[in-house]
Amino acid sequence: MRIATLLAATSGLALLSTAALAAPSLAGNAEADVDAVIVTRLASEPETVLGLTVITDREIDARQAVFAADILNDVPGLSLSRNGAFGGVTTVRMRGAAGDKTLVLVDGMVQNDASSPNGGFDFAGFDLGDIERVEILQGPQGSLWGSDAIGGVISFTTREPNGVRLAVEGGSHGTARANLSGGVSRDRFAVGGSVAGYRTDGVSKAANGTEDDGFESWTASLGGRVALGEKLTLDGRVRYNRFEVDIDGYDAFFAFGDTSDRAESESWSGYARLRADDLIGLDHSLTVSAYDLQRDNISAFSSTYEAQRTTWRYTAGKGGAKDALSFIAGIERDDTEATVSTGAAYDLGSTSVFGVLRYAPIEALIFTGALRHDAPEEFDSKTTARLSASWAVGAGFSLQASWGQGYKTPTISQQVCDFCFPAGPSVGLKPESAEGWDLGASWRSADDRFFVQAVAYRLEVEDQISYGTGRYVNLDRTRTDGFTLSGDASFGNVVLSAGYAYTDAVDDTTGARLLRVPEHSGRVSLGWEGERFTGRFTIRAEGEQADSNPSTFSPQVRDGFVTADLAGGFKITEAVELTLRVENLFDEDYQESLGYGETGRAAFIGFRFRP
Repeated sequence: MRIATLLAATSGLALLSTAALAAPSLAGNAEADVDAVIVTRLASEPETVLGLTVITDREIDARQAVFAADILNDVPGLSLSRNGAFGGVTTVRMRGAAGDKTLVLVDGMVQNDASSPNGGFDFAGFDLGDIERVEILQGPQGSLWGSDAIGGVISFTTREPNGVRLAVEGGSHGTARANLSGGVSRDRFAVGGSVAGYRTDGVSKAANGTEDDGFESWTASLGGRVALGEKLTLDGRVRYNRFEVDIDGYDAFFAFGDTSDRAESESWSGYARLRADDLIGLDHSLTVSAYDLQRDNISAFSSTYEAQRTTWRYTAGKGGAKDALSFIAGIERDDTEATVSTGAAYDLGSTSVFGVLRYAPIEALIFTGALRHDAPEEFDSKTTARLSASWAVGAGFSLQASWGQGYKTPTISQQVCDFCFPAGPSVGLKPESAEGWDLGASWRSADDRFFVQAVAYRLEVEDQISYGTGRYVNLDRTRTDGFTLSGDASFGNVVLSAGYAYTDAVDDTTGARLLRVPEHSGRVSLGWEGERFTGRFTIRAEGEQADSNPSTFSPQVRDGFVTADLAGGFKITEAVELTLRVENLFDEDYQESLGYGETGRAAFIGFRFRP
């Protein structure tokens, strides 16, 4: 297991640190700015980054979100598809691009499944119990994160606990959940961990089914940080997740509906990082991360898939989020191994160098440029770039623009042409490439009570990989044009937020709409934040979307829907809070993905202990 590599590397980094204890005095570390976002590689102030959404643990708590999908489906520009409630395979599309073009990070470490045919990430069992912050950066980000970031990047940052937190909840469909975390956080050291468990009887994954499909998930994490000197810090974290889910599929007559099929997944991921600040005038970071995943599909045609990834990354930079000039440069090595349906294992490696530079000639005007060169072992090298500008015009108004490139190498499954007929490796399959631009305008009131933003964009993907007549092939081009509107307002204890997205995603070759991308979507959230009582009432709407009927495999339109959720909390004491959550308040009969079941009205009650 690659976690052994991580543990060995942690010891190695600690030994290396003894040689640097005499480093010069500390200049500020950009990563210490808690308001800065890190998905941009170079720590940046959120209001200067176009296409960025930041979700804090305060909003996660207010919404009482359990899994990542519960909070991501509210973000304008993102479309979620789920093969049934409670554990069905869940993907997130960004700006119309397929779910495999969304790069997912946890503490900066890639989580995408190398054993999946398209290399995407399944959000079904991703518990938010140990997550402090979510950063979503839309648009092609190849210059920042390399392959897979064509649609954008979703970055999760885990919490460094200080004290004890406990949450317990139960309710409809025999659902029960508990989350416990604890730790000690001081200036020179920190240690802590968390564990979360979730189980439910669920609902039928097939909309035409009558048998409930259950779901169980366990997540645990353990991390720490220690100052080895005034300038040197060693930190690391290990995260474990396991889930089991009942799924529906096809019977002997190939009819879609209730089956006894189920799926299991077990994953380990983690990192160890050594940071040296102001060494030879630069801030340095050396990180090794490891990822190990096993998926089992239990049915009449059972299969097992495994994936491992090891990444070494070194960066050096100078300057923080508020400095007039700042930069970061780095080199990384990524080694991935995965099995296919035959059980055979294949590997893929890549070496990359990158750099990001930000310059503010005056305080109100900021220019940022990024460049990255990736050298995958099986394909030609690729260089991608990104340019952006942000101008604070005055009176709270800002104008922003960006242009960027992205690319995605064929996955291991696509290279060997798993499930292809006739059998044999893919020939002539090319990496996907992308280009996109954004234009944005925003206004924030002087008292920070009101904020509104509008963003228009275009994303073009060339040579997009698709499964054709028995083989993987490159499509000519797909294109997405769209715009998003979002805003927040505060009126004393009342908070209001809203977002709308228009997404025109098409296959430029045929003119057909891309699947599972609604043209119109939006949400409105009304909240109350008092000393004893908090509440959120959220309405979410999606228009109709192009989809595929799972019974006939023919193109079909999925109807639009409107759902409403309610979440509230009442503080019994300063440390104990009673919680109530109602999903699908008005009992809407709807489907996220055509043919797959969703829950009707469901209620959950619990309490939270946070001294």
